[in-house]
Amino acid sequence: MTLSRREALGAALAVPLAAQAARATPAGLLPDKASFAASPVAYFDNAATHPVSLGARAAVDAYLAGRTLDPVAAARPPVDRTAVIARFARLVNADPDEITWTQSTTMGEQAVLRVMGFPHAGGRIVTDTLHFYAAFPMYMEMAKQGVDVAWVQARDNRIAMEDMAKAIVPGTKLVCLSLVSTYNGFRHDLKAVCDLAHKAGALVYADIIHAAGAMPVDLHGSGVDFAAGASYKWLMGDFGLGFLYVRRDVADRLPRTEYGYYGFAAPGAPPGIGLSPPETHVYPLDPPGPGPVSYSSRPGAIGHFATGTYAQSVIAQLDHSLGYIERIGPAAIQAHAQTLIGQFREGLAAKGYAIVTPSDSGAPILSCVLPSAQQRLAEPLAKAQVRIALHDHHFRISPSVFNDAKDVDRLLAALPRA
Repeated sequence: MTLSRREALGAALAVPLAAQAARATPAGLLPDKASFAASPVAYFDNAATHPVSLGARAAVDAYLAGRTLDPVAAARPPVDRTAVIARFARLVNADPDEITWTQSTTMGEQAVLRVMGFPHAGGRIVTDTLHFYAAFPMYMEMAKQGVDVAWVQARDNRIAMEDMAKAIVPGTKLVCLSLVSTYNGFRHDLKAVCDLAHKAGALVYADIIHAAGAMPVDLHGSGVDFAAGASYKWLMGDFGLGFLYVRRDVADRLPRTEYGYYGFAAPGAPPGIGLSPPETHVYPLDPPGPGPVSYSSRPGAIGHFATGTYAQSVIAQLDHSLGYIERIGPAAIQAHAQTLIGQFREGLAAKGYAIVTPSDSGAPILSCVLPSAQQRLAEPLAKAQVRIALHDHHFRISPSVFNDAKDVDRLLAALPRA
């Protein structure tokens, strides 16, 4: 029997997405290939863009069915955005009111710089050369406009705490770093950095895009003041949406620099992400008021940093993906990746590759320096249908939940000797 489009859609929507997700591999039993589409490619570029799972695709399909006004989808309740925020908060040990949406990691980082008064108020920023390389121009531009930018240089493929201590002097306003380096997977001791910074009177921003979803993250335990990350990597979401964290006892001491739809509410509205728009005084039958609207400013991260609308289809996707990550557990995801990383370390060393990822990183990233890496490896990897991140003079391997030992063997076999 051939189903019509409507019958097929109805059948898909009749099975709750939570039930679809429950059929995924039980927690701790990795690898999980069944939750992802079959592919001829052995994919190890998850630190660039993580594949969308079948359950997340179903969640987006259900959302789009509703957006087409399909009556089959009309009875489904909308995704609870507050619940998605709460899921992410649990994942990183934060409170939901400390989290808001951001369009990207960089947008979150720039919002932090603005609220701290940079560049116009001047002051000192400390960052390091294992921070996200695409953020380097941002800090170079800050320096051109009078900001005292201190660069901590990497030594032996890591940022030494003693070098951070020398750079974070009294008068430092902000320390900006990547919890896990996109280049080589180096992981900061975030609590130690925060302790140093707070003692000097500085606040700390952490880019957590290569940590959240891939390993346990404890924002409260670290004491970090700000953190941001997008969802298209280890959160298994998509481009155009991420999260910004602002520590509660920091948020409401900050000036307001962002003004938008989500940051304001009707007078006396309860805090939270739920909409309660300001009360208007300009339309027919409106009550009179002292101005065009009566409003209150929301507290916390939402009040200070939420602006306009966000990618709703990605929120639907994250509703599934964050639940998937939560069921398996970041510690299990990390342990699985580290098993594969250990196999790669042995195989790459045997072929003479220069590994630049610290052995204690714990991140699902393994990088090697190789002159002309892109030129030398592009053809043999394409022929073997293996995907990693290739750069001019280094390459990066990043395994995830669906990779297994056979994938590792396939990549190692495709690599020539260094």
